[in-house]
Amino acid sequence: MAAKHSQLFPWYVGIVVIVGFEAMFGFQFFSGPPTCGPTAGPVFIALLFVLPAVYLALMYLALKSQP
Repeated sequence: MAAKHSQLFPWYVGIVVIVGFEAMFGFQFFSGPPTCGPTAGPVFIALLFVLPAVYLALMYLALKSQP
């Protein structure tokens, strides 16, 4: 039998993933001289497409886990 978990578990996972993602890219984007860091294009693509995709997937999981 599967153990019961909180219905907000996908939200907790989403918060951790999004905060970690933002911290990683924020650190890379604002640290060091501009010639060493990543270009703005991949960072903004990740922030504009990857994070919303993660958010929507977690919203689906949250709705699916409702009784």
